Amino acid sequence: MLCYKPNRPHTGVLVSIFTPYNNNLSATPSAEMKIPYIDILCPLRSLFLTLCLVSAFALSGCVSPIALNRAVGAYDEAITSAASKQLLTNIARAHHHQPIHFTGVSNVAATFDFRFSAGATPALGGLAGQTLMPIFGGSVAENPTISIVPIEGEEFTKRLLTPFQQGKLTLLLRQRFDIDLLLRLMAQEVRIQGSTPQVAYRNRPSDSSGYEVFRRVVLHLSAIQDQNQLYAEPLNLERTWIIPAGSVSAEGFQALEKEFFVLYNKQDNTYTLRKQVPGPILITNYDPETLSLEERARLNNEAGIWNPHDVAFDIRPNLPGGEWPMKGTFRLRSFHKILNFLGRSLGDEPEYHVEKDIRTLAIKGDENPIATMGLVVSDTPPLEADLSIRSHNRYYSVNTSGPLSRWNRDAFQMLYLLFQMTITDLPRTGVPSITIAK
Repeated sequence: MLCYKPNRPHTGVLVSIFTPYNNNLSATPSAEMKIPYIDILCPLRSLFLTLCLVSAFALSGCVSPIALNRAVGAYDEAITSAASKQLLTNIARAHHHQPIHFTGVSNVAATFDFRFSAGATPALGGLAGQTLMPIFGGSVAENPTISIVPIEGEEFTKRLLTPFQQGKLTLLLRQRFDIDLLLRLMAQEVRIQGSTPQVAYRNRPSDSSGYEVFRRVVLHLSAIQDQNQLYAEPLNLERTWIIPAGSVSAEGFQALEKEFFVLYNKQDNTYTLRKQVPGPILITNYDPETLSLEERARLNNEAGIWNPHDVAFDIRPNLPGGEWPMKGTFRLRSFHKILNFLGRSLGDEPEYHVEKDIRTLAIKGDENPIATMGLVVSDTPPLEADLSIRSHNRYYSVNTSGPLSRWNRDAFQMLYLLFQMTITDLPRTGVPSITIAK
């Protein structure tokens, strides 16, 4: 047997030649035997290293977006959960007649540092030493900065104490929310016009006569909505002005044409200016666009100087819901009042069942919950609740089990939307604020 070992360790191959001689194997190599060195592993190693580097770059490119998506989702979930828990906490505070307070997250900034490394090393032991083993490493560093600003001062007044405007009620109605749920949350009272002076019927269980009338009016509108015959649109009005033609210059005429419909009257040498202006929001059982200009003007005059926090309604006979014709206004309340209403319903002023008026059409699914939002107060953590908080040594949660689970979830979602609709631009600088850096 002739054996040859090259002088370059770990870079070649072992070559053995066996020659039979008298049925024995000789271990003495011939002096003339010359075996060339064969370095066949170098191309394989180059290919292997190239694959390792390509894989490293590809893997790092995949890891970065995945980690970023998870981080963004985690921050979003944390902020949403914090706001939802604050709502429940303030309902609990209202239940115990304590001050309501919110803290807002004004800014979230996070810096991510993604690092990835790759390499190769020879394996240990025997022929395996000719094989390269890959080495991968990586690290992710996160540096978040969260700015928390308490809602106080003028911002507290604007966001929590100012009544909602009618446009926000219309916006939610266009999202296909139930009008009875919306008005039970947002409306403070209803005023019905009639032969007698207007009387305010308050949405407050302690005022039993007013509360029952309010609930019946809301149920009547809900029955019309179930038939897709309820409209909530601004009453578009047309304003007209007449000015002498001689008082308008060429430049002034061009400016008027941008804002008004201009009609020249040759007989008296005047210009008639017309312009469409939005009027008050009107809830009706007919399409307001079908009204003549005279009818629109009459309705606007009846409303007088309309309050942006009031929503008028006009239910006419001989139309869906016309069995109980009515006309009046809902007065909207502030977000602070909504929280107090929900808090009082847990103790001092619990809501109770009110049957619909006999003139009201059938309501879809006979949906007429006792509570505007079903809340549960317990001594132990609720097992089936989507969200719960601990306050005053008790647990508060939204009742999301049973036949009214959808209604209660919609009510809490609406409460969250109303809170978001009160948001103004939170200050990103200045004090007082809390900045958390990790």
